[in-house]
Amino acid sequence: MISVERVMVVRRPLAEVVAYLEDFAHTVEWDPGTVRCVRIDEGPVRPGARWRNTSRFRGRTTELQYELAVHETARLVFVGENKTVTALDDLRFAEEGTATRLTYRASLTFKGLARLVTPFLRGEFEQLADKVVARLPAAAEAWRP
Repeated sequence: MISVERVMVVRRPLAEVVAYLEDFAHTVEWDPGTVRCVRIDEGPVRPGARWRNTSRFRGRTTELQYELAVHETARLVFVGENKTVTALDDLRFAEEGTATRLTYRASLTFKGLARLVTPFLRGEFEQLADKVVARLPAAAEAWRP
């Protein structure tokens, strides 16, 4: 498994940051690996809501189906899966004055033979996490409901 964690500050109130990030389709705005992300069910965003995410990593395109597993006032957890990997995005929020401190933890668990590449991908995954930190706060701050 590869896990990375980053902490960033978003200059918006906690409820607004959660409202932005609970719609996983917004990953196209803040995750540099995401090429496309669309909701594949309907209704309010709540646990069980699902998205189809297309990402590009190391020149390859892959598709994962994500589901919102946890939706709390100060925490969101998304689980994405396909036949070669399970991805987990765990977002935790805390008020910091009028801003929000976001702790972003992402993990990848490879399946089958794909597990053999895990040690070789850590550096690239760390770089990707750094790019998320560079993009996510600005995207959340620019969002208007």
